[in-house]
Amino acid sequence: MSPIRVFLADDQALVRSGFRMLIGAEDDLEVVGEGADGAETVREVRRTPTDVVLMDIRMPVMDGVEATRRIVAEGLPTRVLVLTTFDLDEYVFSALKAGASGFMLKDARPEELLNAIRTVAAGEAVIAPSATRRLLDHVLPTLPTSPEGVDHRLDVLTDREREVLTEIAAGATNAEIATRLYMAEGTVKTHIGRLLAKLQVRDRVGLVLFAYETGLVRRI
Repeated sequence: MSPIRVFLADDQALVRSGFRMLIGAEDDLEVVGEGADGAETVREVRRTPTDVVLMDIRMPVMDGVEATRRIVAEGLPTRVLVLTTFDLDEYVFSALKAGASGFMLKDARPEELLNAIRTVAAGEAVIAPSATRRLLDHVLPTLPTSPEGVDHRLDVLTDREREVLTEIAAGATNAEIATRLYMAEGTVKTHIGRLLAKLQVRDRVGLVLFAYETGLVRRI
């Protein structure tokens, strides 16, 4: 199996060097490039096959939010894992809305960062239930709200899919959803895959935002 290709985007050379050493020590990961600002990162990722970008938020020329938006908008098969110093950074939530697949603190333990890279490369989102709730607290006030009544974007979903989506929006894990809805965890994963395909969103973060935008789950 080919190693996961990781691109490092950070304006501090020392930080990039540390990440390169950490990632380079793993057999299943490899660093394929580095960028010191968002514009350089977008340019390089366009021509360098990349699975995951470790994206710093605050960079010169172009910040990590705009770089994430451009990478996602171009439909590249590249996922973005945002790195930040503060877990409640407003720019983090902007990056998630732009299509990032999750975020990690820069002071996370090495094994947590490595596992997050693998998780994102596998198509999942690195958003723990507690972080999902913080995401809702900070992002929901800025989201457009569907007018009272039924949002017809929900019409493509079965009743069971709506139940699963509601649980995801509440921050439940797959295991918790399986317990609450009396189904196997594998079945939960199948439903999530169908939700992603039907709603044309990239990951769990997108499902959470969709559930609230459409009014399937109401803000408290």
